[in-house]
Amino acid sequence: MKQTAKIKMIKKNPCPYCDRAMNFFNGRGLEVEIVDLTNNLDELQTWKEKTGWQTVPMIFINDQLIGGYSDLKALEEEGKLDALLNS
Repeated sequence: MKQTAKIKMIKKNPCPYCDRAMNFFNGRGLEVEIVDLTNNLDELQTWKEKTGWQTVPMIFINDQLIGGYSDLKALEEEGKLDALLNS
């Protein structure tokens, strides 16, 4: 799949959903900017306050928060992910 969108994922360890999201992206050959905040929980708290999203991963496509792993899967199942990735 051709990717024109910028994907960013904020994660920390351990995080099974972060791992699932990475496997999802890797399986599709998608390029993802990873922001690992395992050792920077203050910055993670800042992201939570800024986005209103309380869990990781926080997945952004073109700087829009789409949510976490289950939201990513839902977009794919609804056939909406490709359009976002090519926008």
